[in-house]
Amino acid sequence: MNRDDFYLLKKNIIYFDNGATTLKPYILGDTIRDYYDNYSANAHRGDYDISIKVDTLYESTRDLVKNFINAKNSNQIVFTNNATDSLNKIIFGYFKNQLSENDEVLITKSEHASNILPWFELADNIGINVNYIELDKNHKLTIENLKKAITPNTKVISIAHVTNVVGDVRPIKEIINYAHEHDIKVIIDGAQSVPHIKIDVEELDMDFLAFSAHKMCGPTGVGILYVKEDLINDIKPIIVGGGMNSSFEFNGEKQYNEMPHLLEAGTPNIAGVIGFGSIINYLSKIGMKKIEEYESELRKYAIEKLKKVPNIIIYNESSESSIITFNIKDIFPQDLAIYLNKYNICVRAGNHCAKILKDELGIKNTCRMSLYFYNTKEEVDKLIDVLDNPNIIKEII
Repeated sequence: MNRDDFYLLKKNIIYFDNGATTLKPYILGDTIRDYYDNYSANAHRGDYDISIKVDTLYESTRDLVKNFINAKNSNQIVFTNNATDSLNKIIFGYFKNQLSENDEVLITKSEHASNILPWFELADNIGINVNYIELDKNHKLTIENLKKAITPNTKVISIAHVTNVVGDVRPIKEIINYAHEHDIKVIIDGAQSVPHIKIDVEELDMDFLAFSAHKMCGPTGVGILYVKEDLINDIKPIIVGGGMNSSFEFNGEKQYNEMPHLLEAGTPNIAGVIGFGSIINYLSKIGMKKIEEYESELRKYAIEKLKKVPNIIIYNESSESSIITFNIKDIFPQDLAIYLNKYNICVRAGNHCAKILKDELGIKNTCRMSLYFYNTKEEVDKLIDVLDNPNIIKEII
């Protein structure tokens, strides 16, 4: 699907590392180049034509993102550096001021480091308790296990919509509804879901959503933080400086801007944000429902093919996302990834920034193939041909 839009796909590369970052279509480079070549001014700083053009396109991307996830207003959309930055801004800019000693935050052992380490910091700083929702035998989060984990001290549930190793698609609507019935806030890490699934923050009643542009054909260095409308006024900036204030005096008096500019101190990645606008239009034209359906079909095909490979171990066969995590018996994952690279096949090997998932999987490192809409069955067949090699161990050694 849309393979002609990607230069790298013309270079005999099979790219199965979309969970780390996706390839970029021509339209992104063209849009960014246009900014640097033709109107390379700062944002929200000037009163001349090219600066006004920057402001218009920069803010139009905010509107595009708002519509893409069906937020109510543009001031709910904050531009950040990445999903990690988004999570830190909300954990330290909101929850650090809302939580008290012995309040409980629930996460899972399959979360990304960006959704674990900030909570550990809060535990050290203010004495909150970080506890884990038990996963089922397939390493998935169920609504039943979540209900069992909640205690009278639970104030926050912070989880990925789709995890980056197990790839389970969490029942987010049911989780949020149940949490809100018990006055619990929910943070959703959407880094692995927003690029693949149509998200409606209003229908899901999300409190906070974080995701990254680079995992959905966009530029690196651009993230998004969505904030529910009635929570906006309680957020404090964790970075202060130019662009987020309206005035300050020598005696320390200061007036900060309102959201979203409150959280956007300093010169942003202007080219990246404007480029991301072109990507929102690009993905919308393809259709997120079409992307989701295509990836689902491709995953089923890949699973059936992989199951026939000798000595393969698939850790998330029953998951619904485009992530497939596997190993070959007696082969170290990094060695397998290097072997596949000889055939121009790109996969991820390691712990995937989910370092405590080993407690659930029983193994520290795995290989991960993650699909996107430009991958094909023919590429899957090539991977299978390379893996289904009786001399694979000898070749690796």
